[in-house]
Amino acid sequence: MWGSLQVKFGLSYICIIAAVLLLLNTYPLLESQNMVFHSKVATMQSSVSVMVYSLSGLDRLNEENVAAAMAVVEETGLSRILVTDEAGKVLYDTRETGSAVGDYVFFSEIVQALLGYDASSCIYRNGAFRSRASSPVLYRNQIIGAVYAYEYDTGQAELLLGLQENLLKLSAVIGGVVLVLSLFLSKALTKKIGRLLTAIRQVREGAYSHRADIGGHDEIAQIAQEFNSLTDRLQTTENARRRFVSDASHELKTPLAAIRLLSDSILQTDGIDPATTREFVADIGREAERLSRITEDLLRLTRLDSGVLDPPTEVEVLPVVEQVMRMMSLVAQEKGVDLTYDAAEGCVVQATRDEIHQVVYNLVDNAVKYSAGGAVQVSLGIEDGQVALRVADNGPGIPEEDLSRIFERFYRVDKARSRAAGGTGLGLSIVSDTMRRRGGTVEAVNRPQGGAVFTARWPQAKGGETA
Repeated sequence: MWGSLQVKFGLSYICIIAAVLLLLNTYPLLESQNMVFHSKVATMQSSVSVMVYSLSGLDRLNEENVAAAMAVVEETGLSRILVTDEAGKVLYDTRETGSAVGDYVFFSEIVQALLGYDASSCIYRNGAFRSRASSPVLYRNQIIGAVYAYEYDTGQAELLLGLQENLLKLSAVIGGVVLVLSLFLSKALTKKIGRLLTAIRQVREGAYSHRADIGGHDEIAQIAQEFNSLTDRLQTTENARRRFVSDASHELKTPLAAIRLLSDSILQTDGIDPATTREFVADIGREAERLSRITEDLLRLTRLDSGVLDPPTEVEVLPVVEQVMRMMSLVAQEKGVDLTYDAAEGCVVQATRDEIHQVVYNLVDNAVKYSAGGAVQVSLGIEDGQVALRVADNGPGIPEEDLSRIFERFYRVDKARSRAAGGTGLGLSIVSDTMRRRGGTVEAVNRPQGGAVFTARWPQAKGGETA
């Protein structure tokens, strides 16, 4: 329970508000007390100064002249007033019951006054402010006595207690509201996080179609949107992986089945003639070669998917095109295809020679395979700062519904014809992935007069730019 995010959020809110409420219930009260203390001390000292002033004309103090002088002092509302002589003997006391006249008193404030110092203090205790003040009475710079005043005030203490009670009530209300809000907010927040966590666990278990249904526009909702987007990509990748594994298994299974069938025929046929044996062995060789091509293409795609690429260099495309043309010329002659090319110099790209060879070879080989008895034109040039390679044929073309999928792995427009032509269904995928990882593009369109045009574009390298 203590590891729950909801508990942590709730306790955090409660602790913060508790600290605020504690400050609210202490700081104002302390400040109010300090203000009263300062006010009391100032008032008491002022009252004592008035009484000292009324006695300052006397050369010595006795009960009669002190009483006469104090009679003219206005009522101050003080609880008790004492006047002593220089020895500390009380000459005047406002307390009627238990008067200290004639006694010696040595309150600390009176002692301080008889030593020539003003003294004052104020404390809050037992629901009352207790204030004291004293000053010496001087005659020709000689201390002839002291005036002491004491006040017991419960009125302002009641005001302070009322303020404290109001703050406590306000704190209780605020605390209750904050407690409810903290529980509500923490539950609402952790509810969203819980939904997101549930969605993550569902996807982890393989339910790639599961989505996190979280509304709003806060950060949690944005995380959920990013999670759903990531899950979409993961689902797409997983579907592609499963389809790729299925197609690869099927493609590998076909030549393996043919090899097994042919080898079983040789082994199980008694008295098979040498010519038939050679024919079967030749067929086994062709299927093994096809199996090798599929394996090589799969390994090449795996390297592309893993991002294991050789560092690029500036490569002139023209020599690569000429090499491919020489290689494909014999194949074109066998199929009765008129293979021509028109290539310009200065077409330099950032790639590797093997990658460019793979792109050119696959596009030309694909065009020749599907253009028996026709023509294939290859052109190379620079267009808008890009190196463009076009391979055009006058074959049957590509159905419009298949144009968007021809670069998918193992996708064939005509599966029977593709296998008869010796294709693996991976050549165009290799071209597309290679171009994309080098910052280029490849596209296919149908020609109005029949056939198709494949166009590969690379960013032109600086070494190939003309001055």
